[in-house]
Amino acid sequence: MTIEASKDSAARPLRLGMVGGGQGAFIGAVHRIAARLDGDWVLAAGALSSDPERARLSALDLGIAPDRAYTSFEGMAKAESTRKDGIDAVAIVTPNHLHYPVAKAFLECGIAVICDKPLTHKVEDAVALAELARATGKVFVLTHNYTGYPMVRQAREMVAAGAIGTIRVVQAEYAQGWLATKVEDTGSKQAEWRVDPNRSGSGGAIGDIGTHAFNLAAFVTGLELDSVSADLTSFVEGRVLDDNVAILLRYQGGAKGMLWASQVAVGNENNLSLRVYGDKGALEWRQEDPNYLWYSPLGGEKRLITRAGAGAGPAATRVSRVPFGHPEGYLEGFATIYQEAARAIRAAKDGTPLDAEVTFPTVEDGLKGMQFLDAAVRSSAADGVWTKVG
Repeated sequence: MTIEASKDSAARPLRLGMVGGGQGAFIGAVHRIAARLDGDWVLAAGALSSDPERARLSALDLGIAPDRAYTSFEGMAKAESTRKDGIDAVAIVTPNHLHYPVAKAFLECGIAVICDKPLTHKVEDAVALAELARATGKVFVLTHNYTGYPMVRQAREMVAAGAIGTIRVVQAEYAQGWLATKVEDTGSKQAEWRVDPNRSGSGGAIGDIGTHAFNLAAFVTGLELDSVSADLTSFVEGRVLDDNVAILLRYQGGAKGMLWASQVAVGNENNLSLRVYGDKGALEWRQEDPNYLWYSPLGGEKRLITRAGAGAGPAATRVSRVPFGHPEGYLEGFATIYQEAARAIRAAKDGTPLDAEVTFPTVEDGLKGMQFLDAAVRSSAADGVWTKVG
């Protein structure tokens, strides 16, 4: 890498392509806002819909040049890989069943991938995708956005430093109520694909939000899951996939855990929480109150650690953007993932070491999430029998 090329890659915003996320889509807009927030990315190309006219109109709305508004992701991957101004990464914001073929196409064309969760809709595809990512060596980022929250980074830093000692118990919860009725029959695009096994995969709530809770617990604690005993339920009549999940967890090393994920918990909006108990203390965090972390040292007073106040360490402050007292959460969490991705991609392009503090969910984390989901589905089908993960 020449000095001139290195300077160019560091000076210019990286070029982002997007597959999915056209008119009427929700998560695509979230990704675009997050990518723009820190000035690291510019949207340059897209295959925004499988419908050619919608793809064209969506690209026009977003200011994408007509010659970079594609009608297929395969054509986009091939064309962008040959352009001198080709994209530096693709963001995949499609339903789950398309994650694998889209990511595979871009990796094979030498383009880095930023993929929405879960990694795939089949565990065997997750295994194959992880193998391909390792073989190509391209940066692969999975957007578990809650790992980008400052207080989640703070909790991870404290666990690693031994602040709560040896972990004994992990409790992760993600409760929503928006699917308490058969919303998928009302024309809700967001609900329709999430309850369809052909597009969502073998898991409903467990894939949509359960994987978030699992990933959050793994990110903060660093623990490796050994086995699960799961009870997956479809409460809404006629719904094929689960809308409520209760899982017991056994971690390697002896820690135990519980994970509850529900989309029929009336009164809940986006109630993601994590509690970690060690032999020297405990930590508690809630996504709906994201700028605060409760720390309970053994034998001491319970303490409130704030995002930019007393007790916050470097891991939290490096991903904080606004002055303390101002809300910072969902969009900024996504933006942190995009900022970390930009740093990793620039380092890879320049052939320079990646700063040690840069961290983001990878394809390996996505594989673990799919192995967790697969084990839980198999356990539930066997009436909750303890089932090994992986």
